[in-house]
Amino acid sequence: MAKKVAVIGAGVSGLISLKCCVDEGLEPTCFERTEDIGGVWRFKENVEDGRASIYQSVITNTSKEMSCFSDFPMPEDFPNFLHNSKLLEYFRMFAKKFDLLKYIQFQTTVLSVRKCPDFSSSGQWKVVTQSNGKEQSAVFDAVMVCSGHHVLPHIPLKSFPGIERFKGQYFHSRQYKHPDGFEGKRILVIGTGNSGSDIAAELSKKAAQVFISTRHGTWVMSRISEDGYPWDSVFHTRFRSMLRNVLPQTVVKWMIEQQMNRWFNHENYGLEPQNKYVMKEPVLNDDLPSRVLYGAIKVKSTVKELTETSAIFEDGTVEENIDVIVFATGYTFSFPFLEDSLVKVENNMVSLYKYIFPAHLEKSTFACIGLIQPLGSIFPTAELQARWVTRVFKGLCSLPSERTMMMDMIKRNEKRIDLFGKSQSQTLQTNYVDYLDELALEIGAKPDFCSLLFKDPKLAVRLYFGPCNSYQYRLVGPGQWEGARSAIFTQKQRILKPLKTRSLKNSSNFPVSILLKILGLLAVVVAFFCQLQWS
Repeated sequence: MAKKVAVIGAGVSGLISLKCCVDEGLEPTCFERTEDIGGVWRFKENVEDGRASIYQSVITNTSKEMSCFSDFPMPEDFPNFLHNSKLLEYFRMFAKKFDLLKYIQFQTTVLSVRKCPDFSSSGQWKVVTQSNGKEQSAVFDAVMVCSGHHVLPHIPLKSFPGIERFKGQYFHSRQYKHPDGFEGKRILVIGTGNSGSDIAAELSKKAAQVFISTRHGTWVMSRISEDGYPWDSVFHTRFRSMLRNVLPQTVVKWMIEQQMNRWFNHENYGLEPQNKYVMKEPVLNDDLPSRVLYGAIKVKSTVKELTETSAIFEDGTVEENIDVIVFATGYTFSFPFLEDSLVKVENNMVSLYKYIFPAHLEKSTFACIGLIQPLGSIFPTAELQARWVTRVFKGLCSLPSERTMMMDMIKRNEKRIDLFGKSQSQTLQTNYVDYLDELALEIGAKPDFCSLLFKDPKLAVRLYFGPCNSYQYRLVGPGQWEGARSAIFTQKQRILKPLKTRSLKNSSNFPVSILLKILGLLAVVVAFFCQLQWS
């Protein structure tokens, strides 16, 4: 008899969890509190309590080839970075392709998830839900929490003395939808994360003046990288990941600083991070530097105090006649349907083995999916999490002892602090390629480069020097997809297809391309033996 699995939430993590359950022969039931799929990526004009909210113009920060699910490439005519409506279209295609909607109970809120009395032997859970005012309960063999972490706005008003005197309008960025109604205003945006930078850049096109206040500064990257390719298809390669791992951290951080300042000098723009050697997640914004360059946005330091109409900053400067303050100060998260003894949130942190499993449970039948911020796309990350989790539920993979898991969690947190710092916004941060490989190794889906180098050297070169995308984890192991190799070799075609909308005569670069391939093959051999020496 198939094990019954409760999946909480029908956003990105929920959808891929459903598919992984079905792939493993499990029987999932998904509870979604709203009327549709998509989670944070489904734009609505009105803000709803308990649901993530985005502004109308949101575009993905990770490209389509690095964000698609591993056995379902996005259509080649889709743009490389997707508007939220286009991404939602992809999710609908995915749900239809794998017939996932039949497993979802919409407009159903999960009230509680509790261990059954015989949990130590059965590992089962009692899940209480509410729909149309009626409560129901059911017993499940396992639970996957996929409810996200961008729901509860963090507004630290106590850190802004005088806010109670301010006569203008102020609100959290989750309430912002579009720039209409802000014409001619003088606006202060507090926070330079992705949302704050997006909102500041968009408002500056209609406002009289926009100020953006940053506490620690930030690196700002363009979505466009070398030769016009998407940034993540260039940055996230196994070769570059290997270099970041084997070189001394001081050298790596220096290299990242040089790379970040290649587009523009952050110090000149007042954006240089206070601790530039902490690998804080960069902001992806193609407009912010240009808006600063011609004065539409002015970068300011931390707000020291607010008056009825002005903002006083730590550097002693004052900006008068402020009409609107937007708090782009991030989010906190909680799980009101769970007991603290199961998953306790403290200082925006949770103690989970590999960001997924509580270490103290007698039975490994509970998991959180997508509760992480990789330096890359969340979609392939959540997918590999779900692939591993469903195999653990099925008994095909096992977890180590509680002591081993606790030691791993301590070491992982120490490494995270060393790399990313102690900021509340970085508590779920992790390296991208390393983490994907770690999960893939658990299920036997990590490519074996040693054997590939001899069996399929062309593929080995592509895997090592090309973009580390999700297709790589369908080449071998459970869930192997026969289209994976082809998807890897045709990804450049899908990247360029939406760009080449004007016909041009082809220019021959045959000799150069052959030379580069030969050099690439030699480099992968050298890199491989270097890794053997370092391991």
